[in-house]
Amino acid sequence: TEKETSIEDGSTTAEVFNTLDESASRTEEWVIKNQKYIFIIVGLAAVLVLGFLGFDKFIQEPKEGQATNDMFQSQQYFDQAVNGTSKDSLFTLALNGADGKYGFLDIADVYSGTKAGNLSNYYAGMAYLNMKDYTNAVTYLNAFSSDDDILGPIAKGGIGDAFVQLEQLEDAYDYYVQAAQLKSNDYTTPMYLYKAGVIGLKLGNNSKALGFFNQIKSDFPQSTEAKDIDVFIGKAEAASN
Repeated sequence: TEKETSIEDGSTTAEVFNTLDESASRTEEWVIKNQKYIFIIVGLAAVLVLGFLGFDKFIQEPKEGQATNDMFQSQQYFDQAVNGTSKDSLFTLALNGADGKYGFLDIADVYSGTKAGNLSNYYAGMAYLNMKDYTNAVTYLNAFSSDDDILGPIAKGGIGDAFVQLEQLEDAYDYYVQAAQLKSNDYTTPMYLYKAGVIGLKLGNNSKALGFFNQIKSDFPQSTEAKDIDVFIGKAEAASN
């Protein structure tokens, strides 16, 4: 009986190895038959990887550096406009450039896809907002994207400010809510909760406005917006009844 079992086990093992050998042979045959296409696919993958690395190293990085250099003068004009008196003329220089230097509009266009190009959209939008060109402010701030805790919410809030001036309160309300919820910090969050609450009251969104005001009181008691928040809570409560 033991001998028969041993023979059966040996036979089963042999079948397994035969099956493996057959599978390996088929695999080898397939590889040999299709090796031309395999080499093409591997080659294309290598070209794509090397191409991406080369693009990033030899094209994108120098482009980023050049864009940042070209932004320098426009940023100076912008800072001078914010802190100075000849605001409109300085904002115009920041937007359009001067003395052969690019302004934010050119940088956003020429260096589209770079960090500097993206940031130029923000600066251009804020410049237009200060110049009361609210339509262009919305256009350029919408083109800006950022994960920054401050700049991201401020861009959304700036769009809200522009829509208020354009008397599009529904749009303003939506962007203030987005700005408040985008990132949580002690500066932008209570500011845009407050603005969303004020515009919410005007639109009749009284319960939502009450929630925004209560959130300021509970979560941001040290903020500037919290100083008179009880007055607004009272208004929202009265409007909700």
